[in-house]
Amino acid sequence: MRKCEASPIGNLIREALRNEGLETPLNQYRLIHSWEEVMGMGIARYTGNMYIRNQTLYIQITSPALRNELSMNRKSITQRLNAKIEANVITDIHFY
Repeated sequence: MRKCEASPIGNLIREALRNEGLETPLNQYRLIHSWEEVMGMGIARYTGNMYIRNQTLYIQITSPALRNELSMNRKSITQRLNAKIEANVITDIHFY
């Protein structure tokens, strides 16, 4: 008898998602839904629509002062969101 090499189930699922072209949409969904957890409820209540296009996260912020503050910390927020889902989904954030 031959021994088969076992792979962790997580790796097999990621590979199947990648083969079916579903890995990127799933990571985008996870990133958008992790916004409240990463940024906190205080910021989340001023957040409107969010979507990702061409590796840029677009977020509607209803407070002009908060929008300005978040714009100055775009790189840090980008890194925190990508780290949360353990994938490089976005490269920039645009607040409007």
